[in-house]
Amino acid sequence: MHIAVGLVVLVAVATALAAGARRFGVSEPLVLTLAGIAGSYLWFVSDVALSPDLVLLGLLPPLLYTTAIRTSLVDFRVNRRSISLLSVGLVLFSSFGVAAVAWLLLPIPFAVALALGAVVAPPDAVAATAVARRVGMPRRIVTILEGESLFNDATALVVLRTAIAAAAGSISLLHAAGDFLLAAGGGVAVGIVVAVVLGFLRRKITDPVLDTTLSFLAPFIAYLPAEAIHASGVIAVVVAGLILGHRAPTWQSAASRISERVNWRTIEFLLENSVFLLIGLQVRVIIENAWRADLNHWQLIGSCVAIFAAVVLLRPIWVFPAIYLPRILSRRIRVADPSPPWEYPAVISWAGMRGVVTLAAVFLIPADTPYRDVLILAALTVVGGTLLFQGTTLPWLVRWLDLRGPSRAEDALQEAGLMQRVANAGLVVLDENSDEHTPVEVVDSLRQRVGQQVNAVWERLGPDESSLLTPSEHYRRLRLSMLQAERQELLKVRDSGVLDHEVLQSVMRVLDLEESLIDRFDEGEDEPGRDEPLRARIGAECEHLDHAPRTARPDTPGRCQQCVDEGLSWVHLRMCLGCGHVACCDSSEGQHADKHFVETEHPVMRSVEPGEAWRWCYVDSLLG
Repeated sequence: MHIAVGLVVLVAVATALAAGARRFGVSEPLVLTLAGIAGSYLWFVSDVALSPDLVLLGLLPPLLYTTAIRTSLVDFRVNRRSISLLSVGLVLFSSFGVAAVAWLLLPIPFAVALALGAVVAPPDAVAATAVARRVGMPRRIVTILEGESLFNDATALVVLRTAIAAAAGSISLLHAAGDFLLAAGGGVAVGIVVAVVLGFLRRKITDPVLDTTLSFLAPFIAYLPAEAIHASGVIAVVVAGLILGHRAPTWQSAASRISERVNWRTIEFLLENSVFLLIGLQVRVIIENAWRADLNHWQLIGSCVAIFAAVVLLRPIWVFPAIYLPRILSRRIRVADPSPPWEYPAVISWAGMRGVVTLAAVFLIPADTPYRDVLILAALTVVGGTLLFQGTTLPWLVRWLDLRGPSRAEDALQEAGLMQRVANAGLVVLDENSDEHTPVEVVDSLRQRVGQQVNAVWERLGPDESSLLTPSEHYRRLRLSMLQAERQELLKVRDSGVLDHEVLQSVMRVLDLEESLIDRFDEGEDEPGRDEPLRARIGAECEHLDHAPRTARPDTPGRCQQCVDEGLSWVHLRMCLGCGHVACCDSSEGQHADKHFVETEHPVMRSVEPGEAWRWCYVDSLLG
């Protein structure tokens, strides 16, 4: 009963604090850790000790898996060089760099110092991505940080295992290299096999409940066999998650994907927030144990501060050369992937907050290791220091560097264009599969339903006045009001007891399903600026750009109709913001965008190429 009450209180407090942090726009990991530190000094709070097995076997696999299934395998491949240099190269560099500092300051063998370096080397992307969601970062930075976090734990744990064996005098350099290759290669192999087997089973399972249950088992099915053959369970979980997430649209039903997404987001929320609270609750015991160690107190404090400083400084020392040096040395890399602005590596260098893996891994150091309590305090100093120092200043740095997250207007335009494309594909199939025997009203209903879906997306790009409701928003509000009345009537019938419960539940499921489609669960609901209107920033240099809309509804999405009519090809497409006419750019053979301006004198056009949101004023020859 005592354990059950403790778990309930832990989850309740973590949920309340996380909700408050989101409400006031404060870093959730920082708030939860500070609250845990305060709680550790309360007389009625029992001492908390996170078991390494609990974290590495019970918490780490599901946390890695829920991140992996949401990570784009395509984006991961595009950024694999940067991710590898961080998740492998930087971890090794930080491990040996911190080891050198610890070995010089503390009376410990170098192998023990290397174990500490491996413990504090891997950053925790939970804290960084929490900041990214709050202040907005370019997507590529977030992709690299999340990709780094997926594999850096594996590298750190392999180095830690090797260092512990070396401290015991039972390993050679050749043996260490073999262990590293086994961990990486074995983890990848197990992850692929698990993904293929689970994919086969998923194609046979149609019940969302069974499929979601299988999803809950997936991280452990990958982790445990990999660890059993002394491979990396972390890599196995990540590889399996990446493949299963990428293949989910073809291996799972829509109902299963929705169920999995909602359930895993709930698990992720509970685990992440509970873990940071538990980190703080261990602080008092860790400090007291280290304070009683046979070491001068000033030497203890100085060593912890120096190790923390080394962790912070070693990251930019590695990141800047790792980003720019390959491009300097290789023309192929330079052409395929031009150098990013210096602000990108600056933010990546500062997004090095440590988390639960660091505190869990430090307890893997054997109990008879010299000055083990001091090593634990050093790891705690790194975790707390990076959360407090870097976690609180990272939002300021992002704003100071004027790094902006994805343009919501550009995202909405691309979403609308994609929705139009997929809708056209569906209409082609409708035309191919309908004949004179198909009821006309069925065909019309399907066309109307597809048109409503497409229009709902395009309407987001409509008038700037937020007070003007689009037809789709009118439909949404009215239908939700109708559903509320229908549900109230259903409850009246239920309370009267005249119908069977199964019948009532069947009708309730129909109403719930429609409401979920109208007021759908959106993973971007917590993004900054989500409720702001989609409109451009107003400048002062051009009157036409100031008054032009951010975008418009294109008349021929995805093509220049004049080029099609004339049998020409185009290089890029542009869209007139006065009437939505799509035409080819001045680098194209037809130059129809320029000709459109000459004919209509509509002053502003914009690019409709993916990832481009710039506008051009023909009258003033200004870019905006």
